[in-house]
Amino acid sequence: MDIDTDKIDGYTLALLHLVIFDREDGVGGRAWKGFDWATMDRLHQQGYIGNPKGKAKSVSVTDEGVKKAEELFQHLFGR
Repeated sequence: MDIDTDKIDGYTLALLHLVIFDREDGVGGRAWKGFDWATMDRLHQQGYIGNPKGKAKSVSVTDEGVKKAEELFQHLFGR
C-alpha cells in the first residue's frame, strides 16, 4: 500500500494540539510524544517540534508548531 506520510504528519500534528502543555504567554509548549518515531522525526525536520530523541516523555513544540497544530486541528476535526 502506498502511504501518504504528509497526511500522517498533518493528523499527528493536529492530535498533538490536544496534549500541548506548559505554554507560556501563548508561546511554544511541550507535548507528550506517544506517536510513531518516524512521524515525530519528520515533524522535527519540518521545524514543528524539537528533537524527539531522548529519555523525556514529552517534546518541545515550536511557536510555528503550536500555530500549525491548532490550524490543522480546527480544519480536520472542527464542525
